[in-house]
Amino acid sequence: MVIKLFHRHSLLVCIGLLAGVVALCMAVNFFGKKEDVPAQSPMGQSSHVSDLQETSSSSEIPVEPASKDEMRAVWVPYMSLDMSKEVDKSAQAFQKKFDAIVEEAKQCGMNALVVHVRPFGDALYPSQYYPWSHIVGGTQGRDPGYDPLEYMVEATHKAGMEFHAWLNPMRIQSGGDTPSTLAENNNYNVWQGDSSKAGWTVQTASGKYYNPAYPEVRKLVADGAKEIVEHYDVDGIQFDDYFYPSEDPAFDETAYNAYVESVSTGGKPLSLLEWRRANVNAMVSLTYSEIKGVNPDVQFGISPQANVSNDLKMGADVEAWCSVRGYVDYICPQLYVNFENPVLPYDVAAEQWREMTTASNVKLYFGLAVYKAGSDADEGTWKKADNILAQQVSLGRQVECDGFMFYSWEYLNHDQTKEEVENVMKQFAG
Repeated sequence: MVIKLFHRHSLLVCIGLLAGVVALCMAVNFFGKKEDVPAQSPMGQSSHVSDLQETSSSSEIPVEPASKDEMRAVWVPYMSLDMSKEVDKSAQAFQKKFDAIVEEAKQCGMNALVVHVRPFGDALYPSQYYPWSHIVGGTQGRDPGYDPLEYMVEATHKAGMEFHAWLNPMRIQSGGDTPSTLAENNNYNVWQGDSSKAGWTVQTASGKYYNPAYPEVRKLVADGAKEIVEHYDVDGIQFDDYFYPSEDPAFDETAYNAYVESVSTGGKPLSLLEWRRANVNAMVSLTYSEIKGVNPDVQFGISPQANVSNDLKMGADVEAWCSVRGYVDYICPQLYVNFENPVLPYDVAAEQWREMTTASNVKLYFGLAVYKAGSDADEGTWKKADNILAQQVSLGRQVECDGFMFYSWEYLNHDQTKEEVENVMKQFAG
């Protein structure tokens, strides 16, 4: 399914950005990580996995050597930080909750946390651009009276772990009820009364979103990331897999029509899908540039879906991000499939992303589905062994990925996943 067309991507990115800027200047759930929906892959069984699968029924598998700087991160979704339903919403209560997260992650061998600090166009810190999150204030826009991000960074570093701030770049509200109320100063509400900003945000059946067709929106997203790097000692910024929420042309019809009209006399306009990718690429490259302008050592990464075809359809040009400098420092596909997936087996996906990641400065991490371990997911195939995740770590090391990120923290200490997590820890100890 992966077709390496480096020159096509470079040309597309350049043409797309140039055409997009000209045109756009004229006119222009699952609440955590989204589970991948596989599409047919023509790739065959990987040669790396045969020895591993022979031991699938055993709790002992070969321990592959790890690189000295192997990433071992766990995602901490906003649900794990939620104070909105707690009676005690004090700083002390939040800090106690986060201390437990750090301790559990450390005990499980993790060396980094990827923490949700902007789940819905909001912020778990005082922001110039976004309202306070309801996660800490109870209601969006309410100041909790302390700085959660400041404490989380400090506590994570004190434990000797990296802190990566996880952002949803485009999501404002999921459905019509999460969060149930948008703050008065939320950009969605502020922009509704300004005709010059029509189209900058969009409401769909699945929720409310920022529209990256407009330079001002892209700048908002980039400035929000820059703001974090300016004020906090974070080790990384990460975008998740939410980009264009729909393939429906109605989402950005006005902006796209304005673009087509602006270039119709000067050349052939990009297709809607190519244009959307150019918009997202512009947002990603601007964010990268803003982060590096403040602190070149802060890493910028993206965690897309595992299925490349699905990524491209939602405007996520993962092929370019993996092969062209200036977009990301790392890519972490969510390989939430096991070896028995009939359409996109783990080993096939791992090889696919390894082959696609060609830029020398881009690290490749594999996102692994701890939440599926020991469950009935995928027709019960996760119950056939208690070392599937350990096998995935072993294979990841064989194909020379740079580390792993696990979704999510809540499943590190869970009856359902106990054996799987213990076997992963044996790989770490080895």
